[in-house]
Amino acid sequence: MSISNTSDEGLSAASPSSQPAALSGSLGVGSIVFMVVAAAAPLTVIGGGTPVGILLGNGSGFPTTYIVAGIALALFSVGLSAMARFVPKAGAFFAYIGKGLNPTWGLGAAMLALISYTAIQISVYCLIGLQIAVALQSFSISIPWWVCSLGVLTVTALLGYRHIDMSSKVLGVLLVGEIAVIVVLSVVIFATGGASGIHVGPSFSPSAFVSGSPGVAFMFGIASFIGFESTAIYRSEAKNPDTTIPRATYIACAFASILYVFASWALVTAWGYDSVVEVAGSTLEAGNMLQMTGERYVGGWYAAVISVLLITSLFACVLSFHNVLARYMHAMGNAGALPRALAQTHRKHHSPAVASLVQTATALLALGIIAASNMDPYAQGFTWFSGVATAGFVTLMLLTCASVIVFFARQKQLKANLWQRNIAPALGGTILTVFLVMIVMNFPLLVGDSDAAGNPQAGVLTYGLLGLLLAFFAAGVVQALILKAQSPERYNTMLEFIS
Repeated sequence: MSISNTSDEGLSAASPSSQPAALSGSLGVGSIVFMVVAAAAPLTVIGGGTPVGILLGNGSGFPTTYIVAGIALALFSVGLSAMARFVPKAGAFFAYIGKGLNPTWGLGAAMLALISYTAIQISVYCLIGLQIAVALQSFSISIPWWVCSLGVLTVTALLGYRHIDMSSKVLGVLLVGEIAVIVVLSVVIFATGGASGIHVGPSFSPSAFVSGSPGVAFMFGIASFIGFESTAIYRSEAKNPDTTIPRATYIACAFASILYVFASWALVTAWGYDSVVEVAGSTLEAGNMLQMTGERYVGGWYAAVISVLLITSLFACVLSFHNVLARYMHAMGNAGALPRALAQTHRKHHSPAVASLVQTATALLALGIIAASNMDPYAQGFTWFSGVATAGFVTLMLLTCASVIVFFARQKQLKANLWQRNIAPALGGTILTVFLVMIVMNFPLLVGDSDAAGNPQAGVLTYGLLGLLLAFFAAGVVQALILKAQSPERYNTMLEFIS
């Protein structure tokens, strides 16, 4: 397929000398908030990540983790939003880190973002396939989980290929349903007083917060927010992006933080702070702690509703990450960092059609490897790859905080106050650094690496999975250096993209 002509399939392309192929859309604040909160998948967070965080992390103190994570991300958002006014590109981490630090680091960050978002998407594909397979078993229908995952991948590919407004409408409907079921259940729990009354100290005291394995708690806490920073990737498809993107970022962060704290505290209250860890452990294999809570406080029918909406929540999540990944590839194609074919847009849908198809192929390959390796879709597919994504995500945010500080230090004439250009990103970066250290230190516990005595210790799995992140970042850096030395024209195209 030529990338310099319009194909019969309706793809418009940009030749190396033409303007980048543009995306289009009319997304407002509400639509973008729907997209990024859907990527975070609130029902999946409360029904999937929270029980594991309670069990392997800090027990009844887990709700406080969401407060600390929310504060760190809010501080990160201050610098991100301030810099967004001066980065009129939709490359997100690629553009921000490239402009603030240098293009070499920017391309390394872009590759790190690709593997991080791919990892979280693959983890969700594994979990949704398992959830659908388990649901079908109640009707005496036995289908392998990976077949269900492939079905979801097909639907995602069809929606991702079309205009972004179509995806936002689908995500909006699904998101309203899952938020409603969380809020209603939480209100009922607090209204009835839970298992043993409503207690603040066991969930929000400093001692509760640092109990157990807070590093693992941080891992699941910060993972619950993955996707909210992707507001910047929709810049080209937003109405009035200079105001829409910052507002959407703040609203998404605040909304998710409040919802997570409220719902996770309700879950602790539902079973009692002295029993919630035991319940989380007993329901881990089936992954049905939230369903059991719904059945106990509302009824069996509510548990069924939760099961259905959990599947739609996972679908909303995977569709959102598909859109984000396709737009990263499209941005990198426009910048000349990846093949220019990825910059093609659909003439009718104005979507990153080629990038969307490539992203679908990548997910298909990864799922095929996991299925062929007979990996457990939850204990390995979901848990391992969500851990990898979290480590990559925190690293990218940390680099962005540094980028904001350096950018405004170099551009002193730009309008931004001391809080926006220095204090907030420095504080956010400090908290994120602590997060990253604790995540890496506790990674062996997550993947089951241990020494001869059974104590958690970094081994092949830990080095291999975290090594993926380092390898992709290094590949991006090396690619940038090669482009600069051997292909100055393509390197200059990349400079123009982030300028």
